[in-house]
Amino acid sequence: MAKCIHSMIRVTDEARSVAFYEQAFGLTVAERLDFPDFTLVYLSNPESGFELELTVNKGRAAPYELGDGYGHLAVSVDDLDAEHARLEAAGLAPRKLVAFAPAGEVFARFFFVADPDGYQIEVLQRGGRFQ
Repeated sequence: MAKCIHSMIRVTDEARSVAFYEQAFGLTVAERLDFPDFTLVYLSNPESGFELELTVNKGRAAPYELGDGYGHLAVSVDDLDAEHARLEAAGLAPRKLVAFAPAGEVFARFFFVADPDGYQIEVLQRGGRFQ
């Protein structure tokens, strides 16, 4: 049986991205591997064994084009309203809170926030299938 262990995104500014993910989601550097052409930075927190891998290609200054294939990363939190307020107070510009109820009953409550490179992170109220 396969176990999901990390997802990778390419970032242009390591320090800026590490600071964002720490401030927004409490992710800290678990390991940093420096190679001649690129650096890999693995971020994690005690909530989960899943990691976010930041790939920093050396000499890259231009922003990456995210294209139309990228969807989003998702995290769950105990208190969605408090997290939205905290990110807003920190100046991280979370988008509006959404109560998703396509069949009349709320299936999920969430909001999105973008990281410094434009990657979208969905922040979901913990519960049901979103543990």
